[in-house]
Amino acid sequence: MDSEKRPEQDKFIHRDLSWLKFNERVLEEAADFSNPLLERVKFLAIFINNLDEFFMVRVAGVKRLIDSGYNNKDRYGYYPQEVFEAIKDQSEQLIKRLYDVYQNKICKDLEKNEIFLKTSENLNAEQKKYVKRYFDTTLFPIITPMAVDQGRPFPVLPSKTLAFAVSLSRKDETLLAIIPIPKNIPRLLKLPAEKDEVNFILIDEIIRQNIDVFFKGYKINNFALFRLMKDSEFSLEEEFTSDLLKAIEAEVRKRSWAKVVYLEVEKACPPELLETLCQGLNFLKEDIVRISSELDLAYLFELNAQVEKPQLCYKSFVPAKISYENIFDKINEGDFVAHLPFQSFYPTVDLITAAAKDENVLAIKMTLYRTNQDSAIIRALQEAAKNKKQVTVLVEIKARFDEEKNINWVRELEAVGCHVIYGIAGLKIHSKMTLIVRKDEGRIRRYVHLSTGNYNENTARVYTDIGYFTANDDFAKDISDMFNVITGYSLPSSWKRIISSPNDLRKFFFDLIDSEITSQKKSKNGLIMAKMNSLEDPQIIEKLYEASAAGVKIKLLVRGICCLLPGKEGLSENIEVKSVVGRFLEHSRFFIVHNNGSPRYFISSADWMTRNFDKRIELLFEIYKDEIKENLSFLMNKYWSDNIKSRQLSSDKTYLKLKPEGEKFNVQEYLIDYYGK
Repeated sequence: MDSEKRPEQDKFIHRDLSWLKFNERVLEEAADFSNPLLERVKFLAIFINNLDEFFMVRVAGVKRLIDSGYNNKDRYGYYPQEVFEAIKDQSEQLIKRLYDVYQNKICKDLEKNEIFLKTSENLNAEQKKYVKRYFDTTLFPIITPMAVDQGRPFPVLPSKTLAFAVSLSRKDETLLAIIPIPKNIPRLLKLPAEKDEVNFILIDEIIRQNIDVFFKGYKINNFALFRLMKDSEFSLEEEFTSDLLKAIEAEVRKRSWAKVVYLEVEKACPPELLETLCQGLNFLKEDIVRISSELDLAYLFELNAQVEKPQLCYKSFVPAKISYENIFDKINEGDFVAHLPFQSFYPTVDLITAAAKDENVLAIKMTLYRTNQDSAIIRALQEAAKNKKQVTVLVEIKARFDEEKNINWVRELEAVGCHVIYGIAGLKIHSKMTLIVRKDEGRIRRYVHLSTGNYNENTARVYTDIGYFTANDDFAKDISDMFNVITGYSLPSSWKRIISSPNDLRKFFFDLIDSEITSQKKSKNGLIMAKMNSLEDPQIIEKLYEASAAGVKIKLLVRGICCLLPGKEGLSENIEVKSVVGRFLEHSRFFIVHNNGSPRYFISSADWMTRNFDKRIELLFEIYKDEIKENLSFLMNKYWSDNIKSRQLSSDKTYLKLKPEGEKFNVQEYLIDYYGK
């Protein structure tokens, strides 16, 4: 059957259901005993954090459609209610699995390694005194119980609030109070312990045991812990906004008043208290998730950070250094790449810090999508402005869940004289690029850095990304033009070395695929290999199906969402899809086409997603230097050979972990050794 005639559900995997499958692969890593224990703990916390964001954004969007009465099929062939029910079923199964892994594997293994999460009942005398003192001196002064009555309505609780709902009575009157768990102190309290033991207690457990202290003169009928998440999607009409920064700030503030999209409650919560809670939060009782263990296992991030047992972690390594004396001289010698985290992020930081100090540097221009607290790059930009250099920074204030942080960067950069652009209405600036303008031996020379990942020193240690350094004049001209497009009123001239969205990127990929179809028909050698985070754009999926039908071999490494169905008879027999989920988050994006025996190589900031093609400014650029092309070919082949952390997507929409035939091969561990030689 031709692709056009197939029903959508028969040729696509729904975007949201595919994402749940990705998070399931994260959960599998938490259950994998070949991973060190504290790394498994971290995977469990990552799974929780991922799922929270999914509910706050994706599930919130589906609920908006249902509430509005919208009842049309989406591009994957699903009605909103169908999507919601499928999400609900799959997420319930995942949460059940999560707690099975937590209770039957993680907790037991922690105890075997003398790491204990205590309850009030099993504290020793010294620990009881320690906890009592902590409650009296820290918790009790911070906590503010909130009564709910005629004069005091149900409180506005921010998203991801963890709180106790307390039913009280006095003089035959039944009352309700809410006690939010403080977010400004650690949720885990480390306890005194003997020898090699590490003991913790959750602060909600301490509050539980002292809850009567907050309500003197009242009888406590019952109480239960609950956690909620709220709709965190923006409803901003950017094209009608005169001041984007103020509009984003206003939207961020409105999040606390947004609709609750997820509610979980302790399983022991009495029915009458549950009813009262649902009324106060305006949430359907049938959508509540009942939990019979600790709520919000994201506390495991804290546990991981506080336990000093290196034998329970991955073996540490030092990213390989890229040798040079002067970063500008190094770039002048020829284009080169840094493959993070296997190679050091230092050249990227050094480029900005050196430019800030170098008296020959006249201007620095760069984009910031996400960066870290106490960023050396931010400090360098501030120093450059103080040194009277022209500093232009595009801070994408619409980077989801980093909006407040990025707004703060805007204020700090503006305060020292940087020219800051907040973004473009209707578009996100997702491309990662830096341009340094420098006087060099009597002429102006421009230095360029482009990357698949963010200018973030923390994620550079755990995300695989590729950074590209060049002083090529054509590249420099293109990037200069791109900054003019972003910062001013300028239409792009004809690019020489880059391809960009939202104008050209999809068509360029289509042309590449068409070229492989032509090669396959003439020479039987069509081949496409691509590595990315997500593949969900229906148009490019249909184009890949067309190439597969023509006989083109297609190998796709897609870490997360993949809406394409591989290996399906009559549709995609020549397409294979694998996902690598392991120690590092696979974040690099690069593409190789056979080109009738003269392969072409590309690096990009963009995934094959509709938003990347149509609603973001992204960059793709071709590699011409043989050494870098060989490196990309080497990487692609090594990733495809992984049989430890790789799963293969089958035509029945499931991911199967590969069974090693012959020698076991973990690509990420191999690359640590390879670059470290």
